[in-house]
Amino acid sequence: MASWFLKSTRSSSIRGVIRKLPMAFSGECTAVGIVRRRFGSMEAGQKLDPCGSSEEEDYSDNIAYQNQDLNFPGGKVPLTSQMKFISEASHKRLPCYRVLNDDGSLISNTIHEQVGEDVAVNMYSAMVTLKTMDTLLYEAQRQGRISFYMTSFGEEAVNIASAAALSPQDFVLPQYREAGVLLWRGFTVQECTNQCFGNKDDKGKGRQMPVHYGSNKHNVITISSPLATQISQAAGVAYSLKMDKRGACAVAFTGDGGTSEGDFHAGLNFAAVMEAPVIFICRNNGWAISTPVHEQFRSDGVVAKGLGYGIRSIRVDGNDVIAVYSAIGAARNMAINEGRPILVEAMTYRVGHHSTSDDSTKYRPMNEIEYWKTARNPISIFKKYIERYGWWSEDKESELARNVKKQVLEAIKTAEGMEKPALTEMFTDVYDQMPPNLYEQERSIRDSMKKYPKDYPIDLHV
Repeated sequence: MASWFLKSTRSSSIRGVIRKLPMAFSGECTAVGIVRRRFGSMEAGQKLDPCGSSEEEDYSDNIAYQNQDLNFPGGKVPLTSQMKFISEASHKRLPCYRVLNDDGSLISNTIHEQVGEDVAVNMYSAMVTLKTMDTLLYEAQRQGRISFYMTSFGEEAVNIASAAALSPQDFVLPQYREAGVLLWRGFTVQECTNQCFGNKDDKGKGRQMPVHYGSNKHNVITISSPLATQISQAAGVAYSLKMDKRGACAVAFTGDGGTSEGDFHAGLNFAAVMEAPVIFICRNNGWAISTPVHEQFRSDGVVAKGLGYGIRSIRVDGNDVIAVYSAIGAARNMAINEGRPILVEAMTYRVGHHSTSDDSTKYRPMNEIEYWKTARNPISIFKKYIERYGWWSEDKESELARNVKKQVLEAIKTAEGMEKPALTEMFTDVYDQMPPNLYEQERSIRDSMKKYPKDYPIDLHV
């Protein structure tokens, strides 16, 4: 049981009686109290300044309670006889870090990471590749050639710029719009299409839905359909990296809808308490399928949530490649070198439908979609940037578009013509020794296939 103490230099003013006091603190004071922690006992908190200088606090003019504080296990908390509730929201929204204007020019006096020609051109090429792959695989689904697909239209900068700022040794736990992260790390277009078609070369052996990529080779944990589970998992991965002194961090991606799940809060709290080197990247694209952000939470977006868990946070323009690259690079340095979690809210927009099962025109206006598709297109903005430096031209653009389209079409043709995984793959990789019930299930399926051969795909490899 926690013990409560009053420390006072004016004991006569309260005449030995400890009364119950209504205690509430200003937002600024609370922020400091949340971030500061103690380990083991109350003694560790003695070095903490309860809430900054007294001249900044409303309780400082309450003479009877000057120099008094609550000596709580989490650290000293100043007392006040004034009943003040923490405001539910600031009158001003938290700012969004941006480096590039929409015309591709640099905003003056910005602090950002310098990007050379090779990295810039590679990032742009990867963004174009991602968009082309999304376009053609989306069309393949509409043609009935694959069962499902999800695009990253409008969010290419978050994908590619964040991946470029990380190290290959960092572990990535994606949601389902991070195909660009895999492409940047060397996962090929062919491997992506193999997974979507679920053929015998699919690393997931045809067991996953399309766009549920993963790669041990590239330190990318396989995507899973349940929402936000990767967030709490990332905290655990990061803690393991810290314990092993690997000099790497974990990176969890989620959408704004994922922050409404319990795993988000559990993951952030665990990471903060254990000082795990993890970067939580939220793609706030405005919509959780058909639910707009203002119907999800009353807080100032997602970045404000970091304060409640004692996590350093930043809001960044998710359609600005240089801003994302700079912010994630800085976040990675802090996560590893300071041993702390970082929350990044990337303000972007989902230009495409949520998935091939969705029609977003039913719940949002076309002019809103068109604005983000044209005026705030991250690929177009970055193209203007590299053109300003003479790193890009229309000839290079035409060549890139032609080569990438050819590459994706050939990958689709190859993946589609490949046979499916063997039937036995449905039952392996779960137990070291297959139990009797799985043997029985396999036998039952084989008997059914023999009895009703027309009900099963002719390319099913048994």
